[in-house]
Amino acid sequence: MIKGLFLSFEGIDGSGKSTQARLLADHLRAQGRDVVLTREPGGSAGAEEIRALVLQGDPDRWSAETEILLFTAARRDHMERTILPALADGKIVICDRFADSTRMYQGLSRGDLRAVVDQLHTLMIPRDPDRTILIDMDPTVGLARAKSRNSVEERFEDFGISLQQQMRDGFLALSREFDTRFCVINGMQGIDAVQSDVIAAITPLLP
Repeated sequence: MIKGLFLSFEGIDGSGKSTQARLLADHLRAQGRDVVLTREPGGSAGAEEIRALVLQGDPDRWSAETEILLFTAARRDHMERTILPALADGKIVICDRFADSTRMYQGLSRGDLRAVVDQLHTLMIPRDPDRTILIDMDPTVGLARAKSRNSVEERFEDFGISLQQQMRDGFLALSREFDTRFCVINGMQGIDAVQSDVIAAITPLLP
């Protein structure tokens, strides 16, 4: 059976990961490869509805525990309806955020809930990415970029710079914990340089 390739992009808000995920998808499609570019929370009809619930509104709208359940529900629907069917067809799936973001934003941001995130992940999510690209970025620069977008989806940016610093430290710790899956790329470079590093990181995995 042909197995697809599952790639995820992670990083703090404003790190440029969404841009790099899109550029990678364009690069691979230009090579004639079948690519599904998706995102979390979201990526399926049900998950997109949950996205609106968790990314909009007051920063204290949900408890961390409730958020974990919402994100896990969205991820399960995303897996069932988008990611797993694409992988079964041998496609390359590129996902803008995945479970590592939940480990950070809900698992660490407002209490030590990482174990809860991992337990739900083990129970409900049947597949991890083959490679995770972490775009590492100075939190001050990243937050300024994120706020300049003036999006309605700024609930997590509204927690401020202290959360962004905590998230950066946490993502780097995750990259050490899952060192065979993660590749850390310097997001302070120019867009083209970052893209070159991303392509170099995933090229050995391509079928």
